[in-house]
Amino acid sequence: QVQLVESGGGSVQAGGSLRLSCAASGYGFVFYCMGWFRQPPGKERERVAAVDRLGFTNYTDSVMGRFTISKDNAKNTLYLQMDRLMPEDAAVYYCAAGRGYALGGCPEYTIWGQGTQATVSS
Repeated sequence: QVQLVESGGGSVQAGGSLRLSCAASGYGFVFYCMGWFRQPPGKERERVAAVDRLGFTNYTDSVMGRFTISKDNAKNTLYLQMDRLMPEDAAVYYCAAGRGYALGGCPEYTIWGQGTQATVSS
Protein backbone atom coordinates (compact mmCIF):
# COMPACT_ATOMS: atom_id res chain seq x y z
CA GLN A 1 0.00 0.00 0.00
CA VAL A 2 1.04 3.63 -0.33
CA GLN A 3 2.44 5.92 2.35
CA LEU A 4 1.54 9.61 2.37
CA VAL A 5 3.56 12.70 3.26
CA GLU A 6 2.01 16.18 3.17
CA SER A 7 3.85 19.43 2.59
CA GLY A 8 3.11 23.02 1.63
CA GLY A 9 1.51 24.35 4.77
CA GLY A 10 2.47 27.73 6.16
CA SER A 11 1.22 31.11 7.27
CA VAL A 12 -0.62 33.52 4.99
CA GLN A 13 -2.87 36.53 5.35
CA ALA A 14 -6.56 36.33 4.61
CA GLY A 15 -7.13 36.43 0.86
CA GLY A 16 -3.88 34.64 0.15
CA SER A 17 -3.18 31.21 -1.29
CA LEU A 18 -1.44 27.98 -0.33
CA ARG A 19 -0.82 24.84 -2.31
CA LEU A 20 -0.66 21.62 -0.34
CA SER A 21 1.01 18.53 -1.72
CA CYS A 22 0.68 14.92 -0.67
CA ALA A 23 3.44 12.68 -1.99
CA ALA A 24 2.71 8.98 -2.13
CA SER A 25 5.30 6.23 -2.02
CA GLY A 26 4.58 2.62 -2.77
CA TYR A 27 2.71 0.82 -5.48
CA GLY A 28 -0.62 1.52 -7.05
CA PHE A 29 -1.25 5.23 -6.52
CA VAL A 30 -3.40 5.34 -9.65
CA PHE A 31 -5.86 2.89 -8.12
CA TYR A 32 -6.50 4.91 -4.97
CA CYS A 33 -9.25 7.37 -4.28
CA MET A 34 -8.07 10.25 -2.10
CA GLY A 35 -9.17 13.16 0.01
CA TRP A 36 -8.08 16.19 1.99
CA PHE A 37 -9.32 16.62 5.54
CA ARG A 38 -8.73 19.37 8.08
CA GLN A 39 -8.95 19.73 11.81
CA PRO A 40 -9.10 23.23 13.34
CA PRO A 41 -8.02 23.62 16.98
CA GLY A 42 -10.64 22.20 19.33
CA LYS A 43 -12.88 20.97 16.51
CA GLU A 44 -13.52 17.69 14.81
CA ARG A 45 -11.88 16.67 11.61
CA GLU A 46 -13.89 17.32 8.45
CA ARG A 47 -13.48 16.29 4.85
CA VAL A 48 -12.64 19.26 2.66
CA ALA A 49 -12.29 17.75 -0.80
CA ALA A 50 -12.00 14.35 -2.40
CA VAL A 51 -11.38 12.69 -5.73
CA ASP A 52 -12.34 9.21 -6.79
CA ARG A 53 -10.13 6.97 -8.92
CA LEU A 54 -12.01 8.04 -12.07
CA GLY A 55 -11.25 11.70 -11.38
CA PHE A 56 -14.61 12.92 -10.13
CA THR A 57 -14.29 15.46 -7.34
CA ASN A 58 -16.35 16.60 -4.39
CA TYR A 59 -16.01 19.62 -2.07
CA THR A 60 -17.53 20.71 1.18
CA ASP A 61 -19.72 23.79 0.74
CA SER A 62 -17.46 26.15 2.66
CA VAL A 63 -14.55 25.73 0.22
CA MET A 64 -16.48 25.38 -3.04
CA GLY A 65 -15.06 27.74 -5.64
CA ARG A 66 -11.96 28.52 -3.55
CA PHE A 67 -10.19 25.16 -3.23
CA THR A 68 -9.20 22.77 -6.02
CA ILE A 69 -8.17 19.15 -5.53
CA SER A 70 -6.11 17.43 -8.19
CA LYS A 71 -4.38 14.06 -8.48
CA ASP A 72 -1.31 13.61 -10.65
CA ASN A 73 -0.89 9.89 -11.16
CA ALA A 74 2.36 10.37 -13.11
CA LYS A 75 3.92 12.12 -10.12
CA ASN A 76 2.20 10.06 -7.41
CA THR A 77 1.05 13.30 -5.85
CA LEU A 78 -2.24 14.76 -4.63
CA TYR A 79 -2.64 18.54 -4.46
CA LEU A 80 -4.95 21.00 -2.80
CA GLN A 81 -4.83 24.52 -4.22
CA MET A 82 -6.35 26.86 -1.65
CA ASP A 83 -7.22 30.39 -2.81
CA ARG A 84 -8.97 33.31 -1.12
CA LEU A 85 -8.12 31.83 2.25
CA MET A 86 -10.09 32.93 5.29
CA PRO A 87 -9.15 32.73 8.99
CA GLU A 88 -11.66 29.90 9.43
CA ASP A 89 -9.61 27.81 6.99
CA ALA A 90 -6.78 27.61 9.54
CA ALA A 91 -6.25 23.98 10.53
CA VAL A 92 -4.01 20.97 10.30
CA TYR A 93 -4.62 19.50 6.87
CA TYR A 94 -4.35 15.77 6.25
CA CYS A 95 -4.41 13.76 3.07
CA ALA A 96 -5.92 10.31 3.06
CA ALA A 97 -6.35 7.44 0.65
CA GLY A 98 -8.55 4.43 0.22
CA ARG A 99 -9.55 1.69 -2.14
CA GLY A 100 -12.86 0.85 -3.71
CA TYR A 101 -15.25 3.19 -5.42
CA ALA A 102 -17.56 5.97 -4.26
CA LEU A 103 -18.52 8.84 -6.53
CA GLY A 104 -16.35 11.84 -5.72
CA GLY A 105 -14.32 10.19 -3.00
CA CYS A 106 -13.69 6.96 -1.12
CA PRO A 107 -16.04 4.56 0.64
CA GLU A 108 -13.45 4.47 3.40
CA TYR A 109 -10.15 6.24 4.04
CA THR A 110 -7.61 3.78 5.43
CA ILE A 111 -4.24 5.47 4.89
CA TRP A 112 -3.38 8.84 6.42
CA GLY A 113 -0.53 11.30 6.27
CA GLN A 114 0.92 13.10 9.28
CA GLY A 115 -0.65 16.47 8.51
CA THR A 116 0.55 19.95 7.63
CA GLN A 117 -0.41 23.19 9.38
CA ALA A 118 -2.07 26.06 7.56
CA THR A 119 -2.38 29.35 9.45
CA VAL A 120 -4.45 32.25 8.13
CA SER A 121 -4.25 35.65 9.78
CA SER A 122 -6.90 38.34 9.43
